[in-house]
Amino acid sequence: MRPTLLTTAAATASLVLGLTLAAPPAAHAAEPAPLPTVASVDLARYAGAWYEIALLPNRFQKQCVADTQARYRQDGARVEVLNRCRKADGSVDDIKGHAKVVEGSGNAKLRVTFFWPFYGDYWVLALDPDYRQVLVGAPSRQYAWVLSRTPQMDEAALQALLDRAAALGFDKAAFRRTPQTQPLD
Repeated sequence: MRPTLLTTAAATASLVLGLTLAAPPAAHAAEPAPLPTVASVDLARYAGAWYEIALLPNRFQKQCVADTQARYRQDGARVEVLNRCRKADGSVDDIKGHAKVVEGSGNAKLRVTFFWPFYGDYWVLALDPDYRQVLVGAPSRQYAWVLSRTPQMDEAALQALLDRAAALGFDKAAFRRTPQTQPLD
């Protein structure tokens, strides 16, 4: 939930350069299909607390072992973001950031920063009508999260969101569940 594009951009640049030098032009893989989002998101309804149920593991959350939660609050044209999680030693790690809506996206595409001026993509890929469960991810398909308004989620609903992720080109088998043992409030 905390993309740091500084490290991601450096790693991506190294990888792209290495692949460009190592592979002949015909060997480049096809670009993935564009990633569709939901038609629109009511940011006032989206605001509030969300519990991380599952995620594609990433470097910027490696310290988090349980109880990962996010709070969103609309603040004019921006969305304030507070991410918190429990570390292995029992302490709580938190980070504040903000998001801005990508124009013309119906609020379904956000650009989030925790370390200005670096932003990461936060796209709403599936959202139930009651705003209780959501699948969010990045168009690179390297980052994705299943979030719920409650610390536990119905298994069938979780599997439906993971199936949706797979249909969109994410590696369903790579998702890791997040233990929710106690609130961080």
